[in-house]
Amino acid sequence: MEKKVELKEIINKQRDFFNTNATKSVKYRIKMLQRLKEAIRNNEVAILSALYKDLLKSKAEAYMSELAIVYAEINEALKNVRKWNRPERVKGTISTFPAKNYVYSEPYGVVLIISPWNYPFNLAIAPLIAAIAAGNTAVIKCSKESVYTSKVIKYIINKAFGSNYIFCVDEDIDYDELLHQRYDYIFFTGSQRVGKIVMNIASNNLIPVSLELGGKSPCIIDETADIKLAARRVLWGKLLNAGQTCVSVDYVLIHSSVKDRFIKYLQKEIKRRYPNALNSDTYPRIINEHHYKRLMNLIKSEESIIGGRGDDVVRRLEPTILPDVDFDHEIMKEEIFGPVLPIIEYEEIDKVIRIIKAHKKPLACYVFTRDKYIAKHIIKSISYGGGCINDVILQVSNHYMPFGGVGSSGMGSYHGKFGFDTFSHKKSIVWSETMIDLPIRYAPFNQLKFRILKKILESFND
Repeated sequence: MEKKVELKEIINKQRDFFNTNATKSVKYRIKMLQRLKEAIRNNEVAILSALYKDLLKSKAEAYMSELAIVYAEINEALKNVRKWNRPERVKGTISTFPAKNYVYSEPYGVVLIISPWNYPFNLAIAPLIAAIAAGNTAVIKCSKESVYTSKVIKYIINKAFGSNYIFCVDEDIDYDELLHQRYDYIFFTGSQRVGKIVMNIASNNLIPVSLELGGKSPCIIDETADIKLAARRVLWGKLLNAGQTCVSVDYVLIHSSVKDRFIKYLQKEIKRRYPNALNSDTYPRIINEHHYKRLMNLIKSEESIIGGRGDDVVRRLEPTILPDVDFDHEIMKEEIFGPVLPIIEYEEIDKVIRIIKAHKKPLACYVFTRDKYIAKHIIKSISYGGGCINDVILQVSNHYMPFGGVGSSGMGSYHGKFGFDTFSHKKSIVWSETMIDLPIRYAPFNQLKFRILKKILESFND
């Protein structure tokens, strides 16, 4: 009971602070973003160490996929927040003539950010940057699975900021205690199962949400593709964070004429990049025992397996190819989230498109082809969050593009200006003149006014 009161008090204090309008000052936002950047810089060693303890991420991979993206987000916000926050002048209509028309960006207020364990630093701090840039206060909840990184984030945040502005709760806080509070916005990254719970609670309290979820993201490789390059890039994307990436290639759909060559090049890439993956200091592990056993059971459900060995103590799972999979197999019933790559062969691209469209909308889709028509056909035909042509995962690294899902893979987007917009309410303002007042809009209305109004409005709508 005491903890619940404490969190409620913190949220109330954040709302009181927000209501002073201090966070709406662009100068204040810039100062806080600079403070966050400095705090991260001062704790880089601790962050990289924590990521290694949680996931055995090498320094290079951790910096590339966690810290570098966060620094890019902060720098983009620092550079542009003044411009983003300016009222936008928009065109008027005959009904608002002769007034001026503006769209103002205003912060929601107290926001809740819930982050996952797979990219525990990046996916906690990147939304926070957007929330600060937009002028909100924030409560952050990190994952209890990535306990070392969560504790470092909590230390950094609660030391750098007052709890009446930004506060990181204990990673093992009860979800009921966390969610049944009065927030103005909730930003959730995680599984579809928990996302539904968050959305249900938010809907009962009319709280707007962003849901960054996941799904089974396909990679389509046609007969015209550069197969050697496709194997190299698909493997890189699949093994990043040992496959524990929401936009990872979940499975490959490949034309039957190039399937064998693709598998051969995949095996060569595995030997070249991870010749002894189970004992490699640069190859991440599976986050916990539950997911490790889940992945091992999925592998065992297949008859044809290339690789498949695991280290039960360290929880490393070597890169594994499943070369003869179909959509009715067990491994195709859930998001894999591990270094296991099912391969399904196809003959007709339109049949592949129909099958993908019959399933839930994925977070990502990747296409390897030299045929621009095929690439554009797939982009137009399949609904998904985002993706690449002849590459994988890079769509999340560009803060000039929105990142987010569609349908069951999520709702809402962020990164760069899109994150600022996500955490901002767009307020429409008509700024009328007092010198001019058109009498035709006022009662009493008669037939003459009707004819004049109709003629004027029709002329502007033609």
